[in-house]
Amino acid sequence: MNKVVVLDRDGTLIKHIPYLHDPSQVSLLPGVKAGIQNLMRDNIIIYIHTNQSGINRGYFNYSEAVKCNEALIDLLGFGSKVFQSICIAPEMPDEDSLYRKPLPNFGLEILKENNITKEKLFYIGDSLCDLMTAHEIGCKGVGVNTGIKKLTQQIKGNDYCGNYPIFDSFLEAVSHVTSDQ
Repeated sequence: MNKVVVLDRDGTLIKHIPYLHDPSQVSLLPGVKAGIQNLMRDNIIIYIHTNQSGINRGYFNYSEAVKCNEALIDLLGFGSKVFQSICIAPEMPDEDSLYRKPLPNFGLEILKENNITKEKLFYIGDSLCDLMTAHEIGCKGVGVNTGIKKLTQQIKGNDYCGNYPIFDSFLEAVSHVTSDQ
């Protein structure tokens, strides 16, 4: 049975630029290309789940978010099918939403689509909402300290502290996933 990984985008795969909408500003974080390559080597199915409230705030449009995703895919250099799909949640935190993290809906759809158990699904991200999403789904969460604000600082005093491993790099997080039995 295959593992499935859902990745956050900003601060996990690419440098986090608030309300990023210019594809020329997309830049991979260290170890991301090697980490994606390792996931692909192990036949792990890869998705992206990204909150992009700048769309509903009117800062940029949906197609600009898609172009940034395409720039990420181009920088990786593994072809257009590297990700099974990419979920862009355009809602602001206070709006009704179907997919904005930490809502579990996208992850629950992935479980059903791939006919896997929760133990085979991993969420990797740089923020508390990524770990909260894993918690809401009941799957495995893995944190990375690669965003604007260190995840270890975000979780201080929070119930999520001891439940999820947090690594200093994406490549370390991927190694944890690929070695997880």
